[in-house]
Amino acid sequence: MFSNKFIQQRIAKADNLRELGINPYTNNSKRNTTIAKFLNINSDVEKLENKRCETRSYTVAGRIKLYRLMGKASFIKIEDESGMLQIYVARDNLEGDFYNEVFKKNIEVGDIVEIEGYPFVTGHGELSLHANNIKILTKAISPLPEKYHGLADKELRYRQRYLDLIMNSDVRKTFQIRSKVISLTRRFFEEKGFLEVETPMMHPIAGGANAKPFITHHNALGVDRFLRIAPELYLKRLIVGGFEAVFEINRNFRNEGMDATHNPEFTSIEFYWAYKTYKDLIIITKEYFEYLFDHLNLPTILPYGDFNIDFSKFTEIPLIKSLSEIGGVPEDVCEDKEKIYAYLKANNVNVKPNLNLGQLQGELFDEYVEHKLINPTFITEYPVEISPLARRNDENLHLTDRFELFIAGKEIANAFSELNDPLDQLERFQGQMAAKEHGDDEAHEMDEDFVNALSYGMAPTAGQGIGIDRLVMMLTNEHSIRDVLLFPAMKPVSKEIDLHSEEEN
Repeated sequence: MFSNKFIQQRIAKADNLRELGINPYTNNSKRNTTIAKFLNINSDVEKLENKRCETRSYTVAGRIKLYRLMGKASFIKIEDESGMLQIYVARDNLEGDFYNEVFKKNIEVGDIVEIEGYPFVTGHGELSLHANNIKILTKAISPLPEKYHGLADKELRYRQRYLDLIMNSDVRKTFQIRSKVISLTRRFFEEKGFLEVETPMMHPIAGGANAKPFITHHNALGVDRFLRIAPELYLKRLIVGGFEAVFEINRNFRNEGMDATHNPEFTSIEFYWAYKTYKDLIIITKEYFEYLFDHLNLPTILPYGDFNIDFSKFTEIPLIKSLSEIGGVPEDVCEDKEKIYAYLKANNVNVKPNLNLGQLQGELFDEYVEHKLINPTFITEYPVEISPLARRNDENLHLTDRFELFIAGKEIANAFSELNDPLDQLERFQGQMAAKEHGDDEAHEMDEDFVNALSYGMAPTAGQGIGIDRLVMMLTNEHSIRDVLLFPAMKPVSKEIDLHSEEEN
């Protein structure tokens, strides 16, 4: 595994340190400040007469990212999570022959070091640390990629995320924003009075969404279980039980295709709110976005590729109306099954045979409308045929009280007034089972226990799911879901990628 000659050279240097009585993997760091705090605290040094302050002493630590040797003195740059700092290392300031025997011969780019010293400003005006003592904390035996080209291979970046994080500080910033989004999401719903709950991740029935599940085996019970495709049916059981506002920030698993916006495991928040409707969810969704933007200190207009998304402009439009007004589909086509088939065929769009009207309207939306929804748009009033868990509209039984939120042509959220009629729910499950028998492997499974739960009475409720991964993509101007997942799913490779070329980096 470590046969590369340059790795062998680094291993030899680790052995040299041991021979000198220095542990190359010590665990007694005395760091007392981060780089960002050091730079902030000492911003006044520039104003001092000699531009140095030897009475101040700091101990920082980080990975060496740059090493510039200049005879009796050297400059290195180290990086910790908070930032980068230049270090001035002079032979005569270090104890004994440390500079020649340890620093010059056995310390290099990639190593993690601890440095004690005082602040000063160089002739080029850069606030730096003048080293009095250097201690190696961790010897890196694999060389980092060459700094000017960095880690450009996307595939390698995803497979070796740790190396990607070392080389690309912007990547770390993306995941810091992701962490803040999740934290703020939890705080927002708690402040609204919601209770955070946890529901099973292994289900006896793959329910809560139309998706193909992953299957595992429970040895103790001797039965197969499905990894959660959605927590919806369990969260609604809690509403039946008497909780009135619950949420779960959850990992879901769907055994489906992978592309720029889909990963087999993903993160979302689902929340359910008794005595509310989907219209109330539109209001709270707008408040949620305002809360995020305020606490993340983001402008309301953000770039996303070629677009500028205005998060202060939320619009609403019914799905069928959007087909003609946004998608350009003739109005007389939108509500006639045979005309839709003919229209799609004439435009070289292939769809499965024997689809019902609602499914065909969904196909029209996917093809002609979705990619045009740049600013936040609530698409409302979905056909009942493609909304098996949503409540029917009181005035039009062919539609449901549902919306999906789209931003930059991508679905970000799905919400509806929940179906709480147990007989209607049973009938829809039966319809889904019939679709499964005809080859739809994503159709919803029958969940008799959930129907039984509804039979005890569920208060009128509204529920919503928001895709955290896609939301972070919008906020960070990332265009692949793999760029906002620390460890995205990857196709296996027949041969391990050799990270260490035969040329020194």
